[in-house]
Amino acid sequence: MIKAEDWTPADGLQLEPNALAAAKARKQSLALTAGPGAGKTEMLAQRADFLLRTGNCRYPKRILAISFKVDASKNLKERVLQRCGTDLAVRFDSYTFHAFAKRIIDRFRAVLTGKYALAPGYKISDRKVDGVKNQIEFSDLVPLAIRILRESTVARNAIRQTYSDVFLDEFQDCTDRQYELIKLAFQDTPIRLTAVGDTKQKIMGWAGALDGIFEAFAKDFNALPLNMYRNFRSKPRLLRMQNEIVRVLDEAAAVPESQIKGGEGEIIAWNFENSGKEAEYLADLIAGWVNQEGVPPSEIAVLVSKQPDLYVWQLVAALEKRAIPYRNEQQMQDISVEPAARLIVDYLSCLYGQREPKAWVRLINLLAPFADDEDVQSSARKELDRLIKQQRAAIALAELLDDPFSGWWEAARAFLQHVQIETLMALSPDYESRERLVEVIRLTKERIAELLKLEPCLPKALERFADDQSVRILTMHKSKGLEFDSVIILGVEKETFWGKAAEERCTFFVGVSRAKRRLVMTVCEERETPPSEPRRWNVKRSVHEEFYGYARPFLTSV
Repeated sequence: MIKAEDWTPADGLQLEPNALAAAKARKQSLALTAGPGAGKTEMLAQRADFLLRTGNCRYPKRILAISFKVDASKNLKERVLQRCGTDLAVRFDSYTFHAFAKRIIDRFRAVLTGKYALAPGYKISDRKVDGVKNQIEFSDLVPLAIRILRESTVARNAIRQTYSDVFLDEFQDCTDRQYELIKLAFQDTPIRLTAVGDTKQKIMGWAGALDGIFEAFAKDFNALPLNMYRNFRSKPRLLRMQNEIVRVLDEAAAVPESQIKGGEGEIIAWNFENSGKEAEYLADLIAGWVNQEGVPPSEIAVLVSKQPDLYVWQLVAALEKRAIPYRNEQQMQDISVEPAARLIVDYLSCLYGQREPKAWVRLINLLAPFADDEDVQSSARKELDRLIKQQRAAIALAELLDDPFSGWWEAARAFLQHVQIETLMALSPDYESRERLVEVIRLTKERIAELLKLEPCLPKALERFADDQSVRILTMHKSKGLEFDSVIILGVEKETFWGKAAEERCTFFVGVSRAKRRLVMTVCEERETPPSEPRRWNVKRSVHEEFYGYARPFLTSV
């Protein structure tokens, strides 16, 4: 433990003044707004390091982080582990709102009575099924947790006694129900809350995100407002375009032109006669980035306002023809970030791959959680070695029959039996419901099988599952919190951005601000009707003049 005045940011990183002040704050809650690329996640990781390392989060207290998306929650947890180390990071809990609500429900389920009562093995699904008892929807989780906290002083006190600090990530998207949950759990307590977000990125209006949420939070929790201005992500040319959008979203937040130095970065806009020509051109462009420039596929993103499957079906065919790995996030259903899915993929990678040291380390850390116990580590390695040798013998026999990957799922099942159900259930609070664990395993199997249809080589298919070497195709909403060297925004057209103007402007801002070095925007005169034949589809297209207008002054000559 060190004195607070002696603490410096972990790994020698430099924080801007407001970020440093936020990381070291001890006396009150914080309402921190920041632009894209300003390092919100890094600030939270440094704040966790400060609180834990200086004793301002004193043992046995913990820090709770609540995010809106699974991958954001996972990224923050990994960043804290990098900055704080294993011994301190075990006191950092990172959940989504739904996962936090589920933990409350599972721990205090007995509070729910009457028509709200739930059995121990209750199921969670995307929608209710008539006649099925003890099944709730994901949308029921937060309301049920609210009901528990309203009715049970014991539940409220148990949560409050667990945490000294709470981090709220992407807080601009907080809904009224989610904010009610936060207030019930933490308002009028000594617990410090750090709410972080960007009001210019509020794209959850359709889901009930509150207007003026930071102002309300500052009042309700007596939080100190701070702003982080500097963008560490994007090159100057891209920053200038983003700044033009900010002038419309929030003129007072625009950065003075004098503060944006240099001319690095690329912004390119292309108009195509039809979507077929667009797909072929973009596939060649991406292939050039990967094969000639050496840009890793995972540093390339194709962003669509909504419904990617309707817009990228020709592009993915063109990418497959050029053997460019890709991954459509809409089809992934977030399965790749599930701990059980990661475990299966890591094992199969070790079994069928050549050298997979990262996957091997993750497996050992799971099977031998006490890193300082050499006997446990050694025993776990020997047992895993024994299993792998047995299964590789079966693989060698399959290779003689010219069918080397035929038994991959049998191998995965044998490994899961080796690990045992108790270890699997400990991977995530969601797996306390065995039905959810079984569902994740089933979805993992189905996803690998789908990838094998695209890439018959199992190790390469597993790389695509893990997103190690794949171009990302996703909505702008899913891209929040991510960053890429090169970003393609597909279909900057009136017919694509057809929602409320203010919300679509925020969505577009999220998309363009994902790019670090290069931004490409496309428009088609005609978009062929997708094979799914949606009921409403405009073949004829027109440029979205406002959004294209932001880019025109900064276009790169090509």
